[in-house]
Amino acid sequence: MKGRNKGMKKQVVSVVLTAAMAAGMLAGCGSSTSSSAGTSSAASSAAATSTAASSSASGADSSAASSTSAASSSVASTSAATTADASGQTVGIAMPTKSLERWNRDGSYLDDQFKDAGYNTELVFSDNKIDQQVKDIEGLIADKVDLLVVAAIDGESLTQVLGEAKDAGIPVIAYDRLIMNTDAISYYISFDNYTVGKLQGQFVVDQLDLDNAGDKTYNIEFTAGDPADNNATFFFNGAYDTLKPYLDKGTLKVPSGQTTFDQCGTAQWDTATAMKRFQNILGSYYSDGTQLDVALCSNDSTALGVAQAIESDYAGSNTPIVTGQDGDEANLANIVDGKQSMTVYKAVANEAVVTLDLGKAMLSGEKPDASLIDKSGWDFDCTYDTESYDNGTGIIPSYLLVPVVVTKDNMVKELVDPGYYTQDSDGYLHPTA
Repeated sequence: MKGRNKGMKKQVVSVVLTAAMAAGMLAGCGSSTSSSAGTSSAASSAAATSTAASSSASGADSSAASSTSAASSSVASTSAATTADASGQTVGIAMPTKSLERWNRDGSYLDDQFKDAGYNTELVFSDNKIDQQVKDIEGLIADKVDLLVVAAIDGESLTQVLGEAKDAGIPVIAYDRLIMNTDAISYYISFDNYTVGKLQGQFVVDQLDLDNAGDKTYNIEFTAGDPADNNATFFFNGAYDTLKPYLDKGTLKVPSGQTTFDQCGTAQWDTATAMKRFQNILGSYYSDGTQLDVALCSNDSTALGVAQAIESDYAGSNTPIVTGQDGDEANLANIVDGKQSMTVYKAVANEAVVTLDLGKAMLSGEKPDASLIDKSGWDFDCTYDTESYDNGTGIIPSYLLVPVVVTKDNMVKELVDPGYYTQDSDGYLHPTA
């Protein structure tokens, strides 16, 4: 990606992981309640009871099990003590679902960051239902929130409701996933999504030493993400573009022939869907003993299903490389056990810090730009991009963080030492309580 202002400074940013964070890891938010309407007033009790599913520990059924137990829409409404900066302002936070571990982390981090800064918050989870997210956002607009932070379920489906937010004078930050075809978006905050895919692709290049492969060939299969998620194509393209020279040369081969995003996509990033598709691939193209060398998966929930398919249906004797993204607990266990090779970790605590500082500036009447990076002095890398992300109405100014590769060899350094996870006596990692 080009055209970024690379100004970066340092600041000590402590990762505050409270008991509410622990509940968030397991149930989405420590003060959430269920509501069929999916909205809640900012005056609601901060002591609202926690509900929703525990995040699954392992296995291909983890996503489905968590989704089954999630409420149709979970809402957290909390009031923090008003400070001079916050002036009683309320931030509405709309997350897609509790059925994926990472959105529980995002929601809780964002909620904690804004509350600690003195803002009132309303946090909603929409159970991966597009209509429900529209209703949830309508509720936040009706509650007259001062800022919306939205991680869209479907980046194409929020044009009308966010138009209503714009008409109401409520600015919108697109969080992690770009929201398309609306001029209501003020800023986009995410990780460098193309780089996520590049890191996965480069991992394969390095592990197989493809530059020195000579006449040797390897078989690879791709599993991409949700077609409704704008980020999914960036992940896929980053990986595919990195590996394309080796595909063109014939060093890498795809026995299934499935090499386009449309062929490899996984609706809602669903673990069971990814598993079933990969079982079909193994049965159709590898049952004769053909060796699978790489299963390139765009994220951890799909990698979980693919790893299960390999364990149950792969006839070969080797252990294929399996990639992922997010650092979900079940996948980190698979990395320890040798069932997954790596994951690209995105420190969503830092993403929440950027969102807070951007939101504070916007709510103070400022028009943030690249100078926000200098003023904030974050101790992590972030770039300001004004060329890469066009949502159909124009370029959306973007703050992009940098992800890291996590393997069995460096997981303590990257995840345990910063305080994101603890490691038990068996070597498994668990979200910090």
